[in-house]
Amino acid sequence: MAENLIIFNARLVTPLGTTARKGKEMAELMVMDNATVEVTDGLITYVGPSRGEERDGYYRRYWHYNARGRCLLPGFVDSHTHFVFGGERAEEFSWRLKGESYMSIMQRGGGIVSTVGATRACNFIQLRNNAETFLKRMSLMGVTTVEGKSGYGLDKDTELMQLRVMHSLANDERRRVDVVPTFLGAHAVPAEYAGRTDEYVDYLIREVMPCVVKNGLAEFCDVFCEQGVFSIEQSRRLLLAARQMGLALKLHADEIVPLGGAGLAAELDAVSADHLLHASDADIRAMAEHGVVATLLPLTAFALKEPYARGREMIDAGCAVALATDLNPGSCFSGSIPLTFALACIYMKMSIEEAITALTLNGAAALNRADRIGSIEVGKKGDFALLNTPNYHFLPYYIGMNCVQTTVKEGVLYPAG
Repeated sequence: MAENLIIFNARLVTPLGTTARKGKEMAELMVMDNATVEVTDGLITYVGPSRGEERDGYYRRYWHYNARGRCLLPGFVDSHTHFVFGGERAEEFSWRLKGESYMSIMQRGGGIVSTVGATRACNFIQLRNNAETFLKRMSLMGVTTVEGKSGYGLDKDTELMQLRVMHSLANDERRRVDVVPTFLGAHAVPAEYAGRTDEYVDYLIREVMPCVVKNGLAEFCDVFCEQGVFSIEQSRRLLLAARQMGLALKLHADEIVPLGGAGLAAELDAVSADHLLHASDADIRAMAEHGVVATLLPLTAFALKEPYARGREMIDAGCAVALATDLNPGSCFSGSIPLTFALACIYMKMSIEEAITALTLNGAAALNRADRIGSIEVGKKGDFALLNTPNYHFLPYYIGMNCVQTTVKEGVLYPAG
């Protein structure tokens, strides 16, 4: 759905541009008091000072909304999630509280492989209903676009079903959140391929990815490039095949150990490299030089009690940094945008302005959509987050609490309360 909407008397807070903001640019926001934003058929057609709400009959076709001086930001872009899955792993969370590591839980049959079994046991309707619930919760926190990954099937039928769930949600006329699908068949090695990782990569390239591409089910291909999962060479082989088939590239990189995934992302000119808790200085510089968006996931570091990615150093090195939640059933069962803001500012030393850019325009760039969303500018979608305060500094200050009053999706208002 799309509406004609005029929001007036708003405190406009937005980055500007149609590409990722890098380095010092991330702190540059346009702030305009008493601003008016017009949305026509879902797209922004005017941004600027008030010019009279009832100037002529043209405006009778518009809903009018008085923001009463509160902050109007671009809709948040959650550019890394795994929101389509079956089952839950609450017991594993307890194991971690008792000192078990993420990798040791995987080795005893937990982790991703546990969710694979639960997801394979679900049908399309079960997966879709569960996923739609997450999208509604995201919308309440100001999210208007989300990336979703497959990777809990690890076989052709279930991987395709996960992606078809996302395709269905993305094409729902009543959607409150746009969905960008990513194929992550290389999320783990399934039990039936234990000890035969190269053969599993061959299977994905030969049997699964061509079906994904033929049916238009994904825009990106991702791989969990990590010690004990997929090596640098295996990841390179998969991603080169994905590019040849027309998919854009992403990587889970350097999350557990400094394997060099960030450097591989730079080598392949990937759109983004994500996690990056252990990325080297040289690889960070290479990402900056090659325009790879560094997507950081502080909720996962928080949940796993790991060191946070070096967001400050990445920005100072000239990187474009995005922030995302990494909502998933295991390492980070949270899609909290408010806590993401707080952790980024408190523990990753990002300024509030940088965090806003990271969760809007740079998140859009991490999804190849910075020309369509991520800032409040004429020609982009009318996707906004209206706060309940005129002070955008509340975003990290109100720790873990939602200060979004209303989410606007293509001109349609969705109050949070």
